[in-house]
Parts: sequence; C-alpha cells; structure tokens
Amino acid sequence: MLKMMYVVKLALIMCIIIGLCGEKQVVTGLTPAQCHEERRILVSACKPVVFRVPPSAYCCQRIRVTDTQCVCSVITPKIAPLIDVNYAISVVQRCGRQVPRHFKCGSITTP
Repeated sequence: MLKMMYVVKLALIMCIIIGLCGEKQVVTGLTPAQCHEERRILVSACKPVVFRVPPSAYCCQRIRVTDTQCVCSVITPKIAPLIDVNYAISVVQRCGRQVPRHFKCGSITTP
C-alpha cells in the first residue's frame, strides 16, 4: 500500500507538470507494460519528493517526459483523496513551470 501511495502522489505531480507545456498531449498508444515501466522509472527518479524533498533535475526531467495517459489512469476516485494537490502544485513550481487552472488528471482537477 505504501508503494502505491508513492506512485499515486508522483502520478499527480507528473500529470500536472506534463499538462503545463501548453501543448495538447498526443496519445502515444503505449502498452500497459510500457506505462508500468514509465511509472516505475518516475517513482525511482522522484521518490524523495514524496518525503517533501525538492525535486532533483532528473526528477523534473522524468516528470516532463512521462506519458500523461500512463499517469492519470491510476488516479481513481478511491485514490484521489490521498493526494495533496497543493503540494503537487508546489513541486511543479519548483520545476520552473506554472500550473494550469482546472487541469484534469484522472479523478483530480487542480484549483
């Protein structure tokens, strides 16, 4: 369960950051196995963020390149209440990006 919480928190952070580029995301058609690998790499790169450590340059880079669909698909109504949206937004800002209003990622929408 603890590992799933890491994935969920990182998923929201990543999803928000990916949405900040101002470009529409193209569905890449990744397989479930490829999406799993994308999330695994993200968790590995950004694990300290869950413990409120500022994101590393590599973490920010992984957040920007990971496919949105792979991340937002794990943000279900059951998991959404576990995510601190304000913290996710602060991570986005630490990565040098602005957070779009009303960005939807799975079952969460930013303020």
